[in-house]
Amino acid sequence: MAKAAKAKASPAAKAATKTKRAPSAYNQFMKSEIAKVKKANASLDHKEAFKVAAGNWKTSKENPANKK
Repeated sequence: MAKAAKAKASPAAKAATKTKRAPSAYNQFMKSEIAKVKKANASLDHKEAFKVAAGNWKTSKENPANKK
């Protein structure tokens, strides 16, 4: 007995129907902070700039964990 073939949606079709979530506070912070860090330290590569920005997130007032 042959199995009935299911019609699969292509990945592009799935992506077109999927709704995007709003960026989190962390995502918004990191986007702007990495740009600031790279501007201040042009010699840093992206990985190092990301480490610095992530460290800045720990003490940032935008971090919900720091709001009391």
